[in-house]
Amino acid sequence: MAAGSAAPDFTVAGKVVLISGGTGGIGMAFANAFAACGATPILTDLKPPAEGTPYRYEPLDVRDDAAVRALAAKIERLDVLIHCAGRLVRHEEHQPEVFADVVDIHLTGNLRLATAFRPHLAKTKGCLINIGSMYSYFGAAMIPAYAAAKTAIIGLTKSLAVAYAEDGIRVNAIAPGWIRTEISRRGREEPAFNEKVMARLPTKRWSEPEELAGTAVFLASPAAQLVNGVTIPVDGGYVAS
Repeated sequence: MAAGSAAPDFTVAGKVVLISGGTGGIGMAFANAFAACGATPILTDLKPPAEGTPYRYEPLDVRDDAAVRALAAKIERLDVLIHCAGRLVRHEEHQPEVFADVVDIHLTGNLRLATAFRPHLAKTKGCLINIGSMYSYFGAAMIPAYAAAKTAIIGLTKSLAVAYAEDGIRVNAIAPGWIRTEISRRGREEPAFNEKVMARLPTKRWSEPEELAGTAVFLASPAAQLVNGVTIPVDGGYVAS
């Protein structure tokens, strides 16, 4: 770096971060990382966090328009919105009612939150971080709804980035690789599926939720001020292999 140049600003201290699906593996890993960096996480989920979790918790079903609007009315300030809430149902998503529910949680729920909290983020010149998947890039025979929603997250991220730019809001997404969470447990326990994943994955291991957190903190920091409308695979090289 040239003499006199300012160091990049990776700080998120003082920011308020709302995380849907915040009591799950990835959501809680994000909350812990932001808290460790001086931010204030707020968790929303259908399931309360474990007893003793030190973060504010607000129960929320992201499929409920009125509930999302009511939560937005309760939150006074917001700098970062992360939509982690999710569901997949292996072997059942070809049923239209299951398909619709999974898409509602991942995709329409994302839009509900973004729309409700856009005024908050406009005031703080904040950012929205969406969560894609490896299935944002290829098909999934057993979970077509999940794959369809996660593919659409890429398009939604681009669209919201363009739409919200006038408010000074950045919108990006993270596409996690193969992460050791409850939602991935059935896949990990199916030997044929697990073997197929490991054969392609350069790291040859399922990753931990905490390994995603640094990318989320970066995207929320001033250092990422020109990063807008992109989806970043954080996958141990799976997409590249």
